Amino acid sequence: MRVANGVEMLELEAEAFGGRSTLCPTLIWDNQMAILVDTGMPGGLEQIRSAMEKAGIPFGKLQAVILTHQDLDHIGGIEEVLEASEGSIQVYAHELDKPYIEGTLPLIKTTAARMAPVLNSLPEDERKTALQLCENPPHAKVDRTLTDGQLLPWCGGIRVLFTPGHTPGHISLYLEQSKVLVAADAMIVYGGVLRGPVQQTTVDMETALRSLGKFTELDIESVICYHGGFYNHNVKERLQELAPQGL
Repeated sequence: MRVANGVEMLELEAEAFGGRSTLCPTLIWDNQMAILVDTGMPGGLEQIRSAMEKAGIPFGKLQAVILTHQDLDHIGGIEEVLEASEGSIQVYAHELDKPYIEGTLPLIKTTAARMAPVLNSLPEDERKTALQLCENPPHAKVDRTLTDGQLLPWCGGIRVLFTPGHTPGHISLYLEQSKVLVAADAMIVYGGVLRGPVQQTTVDMETALRSLGKFTELDIESVICYHGGFYNHNVKERLQELAPQGL
């Protein structure tokens, strides 16, 4: 889906742990380069290639991947993307989620112990595959870490917003030229409505809610949520409603 000039919301179909979902990475580009924000689940490389080609952007133009946080459905495709690029892509993420992305620490939410209720509900063959994924998730070296407020001078300017809570190192991105917020999992769109963080998948709910306050300071015209996709209805007013008072 073309969100703005140089901004495409990809829609990847994913299946894991007995469920299916649509994930929405973001592709950003200009005349010089393309950047992919998050990489979907393992096995999604051809979907990414196809979506990029449909948008008119060759895979070879991809020069950077920004990982908004460590969750499996965001980093799952990183190994395949890097392998396909033959080392030409740089990986960016926040310092606090870097050790999880690099595999020196286990992913917070998909350890075998935490996922036990889901794993035990699966048929045996699916359970073995899912357990292997929990125990050996994809990982990648983070080439550069990102900090709050940092402006990446690409594609009209990409402002890094440190929005912890969903994970310790969760970030969102503000695309200054198009006034698009790439919210990652700081918010979702459900039933056509922009909503706040999901408690079941959020490590620190109070911090996640407080992070929403950063969005009210920006001139945002549309939002891409990784779950639920695109939202552009009275965005500023809705963000004011979601941002907690007194936290």
